[in-house]
Amino acid sequence: MCYNRGMEVTLITGACGGLGGAFTRILAERGEPLLLTGRSEERLAALAEELRGAYEGLFVRTFRCDLRKEEERLSLFSYADGLGVTFRRLVYVAGVDTQMAFEKYDESKLVLQTRVNLEGAASLTAGVLSRSPLDGQTELLAVGSMSAATPMPYFALYSATKKALEQFYAALRTELKGRAKVTCVLPGGIPTRDDIKENIESHGFWGRISALPPEKVAKISLAAVAKNKRRVVVGFWNKVIKLATDVAPMSVKLRYISKKWQTTEKDHFSAS
Repeated sequence: MCYNRGMEVTLITGACGGLGGAFTRILAERGEPLLLTGRSEERLAALAEELRGAYEGLFVRTFRCDLRKEEERLSLFSYADGLGVTFRRLVYVAGVDTQMAFEKYDESKLVLQTRVNLEGAASLTAGVLSRSPLDGQTELLAVGSMSAATPMPYFALYSATKKALEQFYAALRTELKGRAKVTCVLPGGIPTRDDIKENIESHGFWGRISALPPEKVAKISLAAVAKNKRRVVVGFWNKVIKLATDVAPMSVKLRYISKKWQTTEKDHFSAS
């Protein structure tokens, strides 16, 4: 496979999910070489076949990876090393969105959410950086969440891990000035799966107006990292909500969120 030596690829996690798929198709249309990961080997293979059929000559490779497992993350980069590629961009979409009272978590749910949402992002960022050009054009894009804007009762661990991801990327942006472009984007609800659509509807007017289709979120996100934006709140109404959240007293925010979020519960679904 020496013909791939030095090829610069984009690594996309959660590529088979709604948002990951939107990123994948936008970059495939641009003709950019892709390395895609997800939890399902079958879905990855089907996605790669679809892309090759739609975009003749597109370089696309897939590797199944459970991002909570160190050994599988290392295997992903061993595979990339075997291809002889370097990385021009990381798009970290994968996430686990468990929503329930914290006392209902067992150890496996706790570990899954924290490892995929934060540890996996840090691990893949390090792996991409160590295999990327030194010309300052490498792009590191992490998908955070509007849930990071404030502590969220009944969504406590998710909002905490997304806030940690946002702060991690903000710090990296300063560390890597001149070395890489680093952006964390904060979207609201993205109606990609039935459970998410139901969740958006359950939050009424504000849930509906803050939701955006995955294609729009992906386009805004790619434009943001190209401009090396530190953080981008995606969508007009989400900007309004973020502003209101910033000025509201913490006690008021916590009571409101608790009342809204304690009425819905869902187990995890990690973006594939």
